[in-house]
Amino acid sequence: MFRRTFVALTAATMLTAPAFAGGHSKDIVDTAVGAGTFNTLVAAVSAAELVDTLKSEGPFTVFAPTDEAFAALPEGTVESLLMPENKDQLVAVLTYHVVPGKVMSTDLSNNMMAGTVNGANVTIMTEGGVTVDGANVVTADIEASNGVIHVIDAVILPK
Repeated sequence: MFRRTFVALTAATMLTAPAFAGGHSKDIVDTAVGAGTFNTLVAAVSAAELVDTLKSEGPFTVFAPTDEAFAALPEGTVESLLMPENKDQLVAVLTYHVVPGKVMSTDLSNNMMAGTVNGANVTIMTEGGVTVDGANVVTADIEASNGVIHVIDAVILPK
């Protein structure tokens, strides 16, 4: 009986596995929430009403600042951006961290310009470590069902 149940469960698992894109069941937002180090980013995405967008099919590449990166901004910056009257500015900052498509670290080249959802370009450098507009990529290639996250150590701001 135990063997039959085990075989049935194993078969069911193998049949449902392809339902997850790339083998990843969590989208970008759920992956960020689960990591526990992107609380400020998740709150900002929610305030900017971008959750549904980042949960959609994508694919997206997100350069995700950690909570420490947001804490390093001048005092009051995050609180100001989260105010309803500053929503457009918050959206501009957040969409500057998103590139359409799935860009893995192996796709990067030195002095690469990548167009963001914001409409502006970020500069990616690969010599001496990968940077995006000067922010260091501290963890790369965190795959999600609808794209990829690269963790950065600073909040990058559109010019």
